[in-house]
Amino acid sequence: MRSMIRSVCLCLSLLATVGAATADDFNVLGDGATTLLYDALRLRADEQFAARQQQLVADLQSPELIEARRQRLQDDYATMLGTLPERTPLEPVVVDTIPCDGYRIEKVMYQSRPHHHVTANLYLPDDVTGPIPGVLVPCGHSDNGKASEAYQSVCILLVKNGIAALIYDPIGQGERHQMVDIDSHGTNEHILVGVGALAVGWNTATFRVWDGIRSLDYLASRPEVDPQRLGCTGNSGGGTMTTWLMAADPRIAVAAPSCFITSLSRLFATIGPQDAEQHFPAQGAFGIDHTDFITMRSPKPTIILAAEEDFFDIGGTRQAFIEARAVYGTLGHADRVGFFSFPDGHGFSQPRREAAVAWMRRWLAGDNRRISEAEPTLQSDVALQVSPSGQVMRDFDDEVTVTDVVVAEAHRLAAARANQPQQRDLSALRGEVSKRLGIDTMAPAKLAETLGPPIDRDGYSIERLRLERDGGIPLPALLFVPTGAEGPRGATLVVDSDGKSATAADDGICAQLAREGRLVLSIDAAGWGETGSQQHAGRVYNDTYRAAMLAVHVGDPLLAWRTRDVLAALAWLVGRDEVAHDDVADKSVAEDSVAEADIALIGINRGGPVALHAAVLATGNAEAVNTRVETVDSITSWEADVVATPAGENLIELVVPGALEAYDLPDLVRLLGERSTSR
Repeated sequence: MRSMIRSVCLCLSLLATVGAATADDFNVLGDGATTLLYDALRLRADEQFAARQQQLVADLQSPELIEARRQRLQDDYATMLGTLPERTPLEPVVVDTIPCDGYRIEKVMYQSRPHHHVTANLYLPDDVTGPIPGVLVPCGHSDNGKASEAYQSVCILLVKNGIAALIYDPIGQGERHQMVDIDSHGTNEHILVGVGALAVGWNTATFRVWDGIRSLDYLASRPEVDPQRLGCTGNSGGGTMTTWLMAADPRIAVAAPSCFITSLSRLFATIGPQDAEQHFPAQGAFGIDHTDFITMRSPKPTIILAAEEDFFDIGGTRQAFIEARAVYGTLGHADRVGFFSFPDGHGFSQPRREAAVAWMRRWLAGDNRRISEAEPTLQSDVALQVSPSGQVMRDFDDEVTVTDVVVAEAHRLAAARANQPQQRDLSALRGEVSKRLGIDTMAPAKLAETLGPPIDRDGYSIERLRLERDGGIPLPALLFVPTGAEGPRGATLVVDSDGKSATAADDGICAQLAREGRLVLSIDAAGWGETGSQQHAGRVYNDTYRAAMLAVHVGDPLLAWRTRDVLAALAWLVGRDEVAHDDVADKSVAEDSVAEADIALIGINRGGPVALHAAVLATGNAEAVNTRVETVDSITSWEADVVATPAGENLIELVVPGALEAYDLPDLVRLLGERSTSR
């Protein structure tokens, strides 16, 4: 059987050709199919939001319950964030100083990890007579990072009001591009970093938060700054980091996140998931929304800054404030949570800058005076540059990128896995895969509809089917039936990330198998083929990313979702009367089984990892014993093809968060043994 599958794969170069037919000729679903997956994921998220809301209402009954909620949220946040490293020497250097009108800007550099440099600007008043308040300013997604006009402006406004301000370049921006050889920085670079990080149990926020914590370490270490009076404010992506940092670091006494906080329900209903650091694995399953990061620091002073014409839904932002005020009110400190909005668009505009600085002055300096911004004198990007070339990756031969850190962690996990029991036992590995994917059953799909008469071909016919499985979306499918075949026969399930239509060429893989007498089912797993969408442009930030990130948020990654699709289709195929079954001689392989179906799985392109997982879960299962699997043009390893090569397209849909703690794809292949082949 394996040699037969291998031989038909010689035809794969012809898969893109669909003969005289077009892809539409093989469609099963009508209009709206491209949103089915995202809508189903949103429904799952809404169920989690409803459960969270019910718990919040219960917790608001007393300060003691709010305190218990705060502790629970902090524990869950630590789990989502992943293990942070040990502190190492910052090795700070003041490279140069820019004298300004009443203040100076120090160009500083320090290492948040060994050989991982952070470039920053520290704004200090000229007339510092004693320790003054200090505010950390994580900036948003500006290409020039800390040199952006809006972020310079808020730092100048802070320093002119007697507050030291430290602003630093995020990874992928300013002077800290991590991938200098590709034209993909800022948001895109954060997404690319995040895919590999997910595989080892981290995420982009793990790195971003650690940079912020170490930057706060530097700010607090300066003799001009009072470490007991520290604040944090930032806009957009900086609002994200302000939100995460104010909950992660108790030294942040006062916080003012701008143009970020909303309700995730409204976010998913409008613009959808955003940058990789803005969402955590299983965040929905933990029941954590934006407001909960305010609860984690309650009752410390926090103000939400908003734009009424923002793409972050203002209705969701107002709802977040109502919740935060209820929490602070229960604790008896309603005055410590604030809300400011202005009728403009997204950005750290002057009204929000003034509101942020006024909040800092009120709570860090005991001064309630009105803040008014004069026209700031801005510096050029070059003037604020800290590193010699403007990119630390080019200036330090031993510079360590975040990808280097993730790769090193993947290597460490591989060494640790070598001695784990599941590396030697298929049953144990199947249990680990089942746990990681949340799959413990193999319920067959149901035939919901057969569309029109069969499409007759030479030696076979094609039936268009709509299958359905519990908890999933419709599965469009093509069934290739050999002409004139009688009696039981073998069957093959094909899953191709390009969709079932890509397998329907008259000289393609399904036709070849059907002419050889096999029954062939080719399916569109969720988000591929008819239910796939690529309406958003961009190499990494597109509809595939949006659906994949939402799936990560609810705790059900797309690979798990699609593996359920394949298992359900496999079980449906096995249950057909014409599929051959043989007696099982080795009961130790499948104790609960009495027959082995002559079933093969073929996974093409991104369907490869899905097919591998399905084969492991199906092998030994009562419905489909010892399934054979062939992967074609597929990645072969998360460590090699995802973690070490993060610039690939749509890799996030292939990853199971934290899976490398337990196994990699070669482990599945090795333990399937002769039942697994690849091409």
